Formats: sequence, C-alpha cells, structure tokens
Amino acid sequence: MTQKKRILLIEDEEDIAALIKLQAELSGYKLHVEVDGINGFRAIEREKPDLVILDIMLPGENGLDICRKMKGNPDLKNIPVIILSAKGEELDVILGLELGADDYVPKPFSPKVLFSRVKAILRRGKEPEKIAKMVKFGEFQLEIDRYLLRKTDKVIPLTLSEFGILRRLVGNRGKVLTRNQLLDDINNDDAFIVDRNIDVHIASLRKKLGPTFDWIETVRGVGYRFREEPNATVPA
Repeated sequence: MTQKKRILLIEDEEDIAALIKLQAELSGYKLHVEVDGINGFRAIEREKPDLVILDIMLPGENGLDICRKMKGNPDLKNIPVIILSAKGEELDVILGLELGADDYVPKPFSPKVLFSRVKAILRRGKEPEKIAKMVKFGEFQLEIDRYLLRKTDKVIPLTLSEFGILRRLVGNRGKVLTRNQLLDDINNDDAFIVDRNIDVHIASLRKKLGPTFDWIETVRGVGYRFREEPNATVPA
C-alpha cells in the first residue's frame, strides 16, 4: 500500500483550514494543521513533510520568514512550499517566490485548484532540475545545446534573451517564475539584454510563436508560468 503524502498547513483562519483539510482527505493526502508561525516552523523541523502550504499573515512569525528559514536550512530547503495570499499582498507573493516558494494561490480560492497545484508540485519531485538536451511541447521542439526552437521542421529564430526565458519557463513547467527570476536567469546565460523589461521579451516570444501559442500563462502582478500539458514530453 502506497504511503500517503504528508502536507503541513500553517493557517490561522479556522474555516479556511477546515476546507483545505477536507479537500486533502478527498485527494488522498495526510494533512496536519498549525495555526501560528512559531509552532508551524517547529512542526516543519520535526515532521519534515512532503509539502508545506503557508499563509503569509500569521501570528508569531509570518510566512515569508518561515519560507526564508526553510530555504536557508539544508535539511528543509527541498521541501516544496505553496503560499496562500490575500488580495493586496502581491509584493509579498513576489518576495516569497524569489525566496524559493514553488507556487502561490490567491485568496479566495478553490480547494480543488489548490490540490491540483499540490499534485503537480509533488509529481515534479525533489530531484534537482535536470536540463534535457531536447524538450518537446505540442508542435514545438526546443534544442538546448544548439539554441534552436523548431515548429515541426521550421526553425523559429530567437534572441539569446528569448531563448533563455523560454528554456527557464519550460524547465519549470507549472511553476510561477517572477520577472526578477527570469531576468537573473538570462543574465546568467551570457545574454546581452538591451531592454530589461521581461514583458517585452515575452510579448516578442508570443508574436514569434504564433497566435495559437498559449503555453505561457501570465500570472497578473507576479510573473509567468509555463502551463502543464499531459501530452507534453521531456525526452530522457
């Protein structure tokens, strides 16, 4: 019998915690709830759960401090984190993602949507990101070593910046990446950026990839996500 994945929820609103706990049980997960940041972090250290769902505004210690402490601890840094955020906390969400959180879900939210995110993150696992030599999605094929993107047999010319952004998004399929994370990545990819506005590069990518290209999802106020697709495959 497969052991249930263990999720730790740190949330001080009782009604929200109850909804999440019910959906966790329906989705086949074992969920433990803590209602303040101090005891929540102690539970993370003690239990080392498979995933943490973390509210930002918490008594005792806020969610951003907990995320920072987790990602700075070698024993905890690989535990995935989903941030729950109330409306108006966009800057906190961006900071949380840049601290290393895997995703965020804005309040109010659907418990089913939350656990679809949980399932996607746990499916990715805890292994370090592996860069494939070739990645396929839909009609497209990204050849990492050759810096080429093909649609069927046609090569689509990309700048180094556009290629760096697309590679990073595809390699983190399903995960929200902030504009700063994408900017850091293409800076580290020996790309010369004339226009530092990531939105400009994304708009150029979308134009080159055609009107039916809808793989890159805009996460308003935060950044971008390369959406997951069951038929998309990453060759070994």
